[in-house]
Amino acid sequence: MRVELFIAKRYLFSKRKLNFITVISAISVIGVTIGVAAMIIVLSVFNGFSKKVTSILIGFDPHIRIESKNSSKFEGYESMLETIHGNGVNDAAAFTLDKGMIATREVNKVLLVKGVDENNIDKVSGIKKYTNYGKFDLKDQGGYGSIIIGFALANNLKVFIGDTLTVVSPVGLEYSLTQFIEPITKQFIVRGIFDSDNRDYDLKYSYISIANAQTLFRMGNSVNGIEMKLDNINESDAVKARLESSLDTSKYNVMTWYDLHKDFYSILKVERWVAFIVLSLIIAVASFNILGSLTMTVIEKKRDIGILKALGASDKMITRIFMFEGLVVGVIGMTAGSLLGIGISLMQIYFKIYKLDTTVYKLDALPVDLRFSDFIYIPLAALILCFLASLYPSIRASKQKPVESIRWE
Repeated sequence: MRVELFIAKRYLFSKRKLNFITVISAISVIGVTIGVAAMIIVLSVFNGFSKKVTSILIGFDPHIRIESKNSSKFEGYESMLETIHGNGVNDAAAFTLDKGMIATREVNKVLLVKGVDENNIDKVSGIKKYTNYGKFDLKDQGGYGSIIIGFALANNLKVFIGDTLTVVSPVGLEYSLTQFIEPITKQFIVRGIFDSDNRDYDLKYSYISIANAQTLFRMGNSVNGIEMKLDNINESDAVKARLESSLDTSKYNVMTWYDLHKDFYSILKVERWVAFIVLSLIIAVASFNILGSLTMTVIEKKRDIGILKALGASDKMITRIFMFEGLVVGVIGMTAGSLLGIGISLMQIYFKIYKLDTTVYKLDALPVDLRFSDFIYIPLAALILCFLASLYPSIRASKQKPVESIRWE
């Protein structure tokens, strides 16, 4: 053990009696501990909510989507699929997405009508898995099409499996108002109802076959885009870069799952940073306590510093003694805080200490997700603050003159 560290530990732990400086040092350790634990717990809760929301969004949205930049639709998507498969993407499917109006005898509702390929939809979306009532069947029966709607929408329309509703297309609607031409409509039978744990999806989306969508919205053989799902979602950015190098980016937009909800994730990121900065103030206050306690220790140990210098200790050695004292406080606090934070987080994960009202939320308890990076950056930030707080007292101690320090002893 280095001499500087040995002396620093003696100053911290070998007090013969409890004094004011010892109390401040203990408060500093407790402050760092609480600050680190609070940051780990709060950021883990942010991670939990982010993970839960992402799982809901990814359950319906693709990992990557390609859309036309200059038009709402594009033709010749078969060659586009070949390019996509050539870039190592196995699961891809075309889709259409337009606004329409669903009408029943009592209620009319404007929503998004998505045309999909029933045979390929499960490759790029989890909609089949979330279809809890009926089944995901888009085959026509007689003159009726088949439609899948969300649970919230079904409740608003007061319809269930087997009921009939009418989809009205907005294409040419302005001509029907001025020239007495009937708008494009088609009747559909509700074949399935999905529950996505996301009210926006359940209320605003419906699914029909891509053939019916192309007819209803007069799209011919064109589509609105192509959706893809990857084996590893973390490769989305890399695959996006490869696709952009293979496609004409002046004509097509390539968007990852993050790009589709960029505003939402940006807000989450800002909130996470704000929480990190605010909670860092707890550690900052503890750091000021360290600065105060070390400064008073320097004053109290003035005689010891003089004797050490008289024995040949250099200024750097004296600086390291008090710097190590501040770092020891930081190491103890960050270690205890990390253990406390992970302990409380694990208790929430396994025992669900803080429960949520399931009639209001889709979760039965506060979600927590522990990330390895948090246990690196948070303790490291605490250690840096403690190190900075120990600089001034350490430098002041090294400037002590041995003769003046022991003159009156």
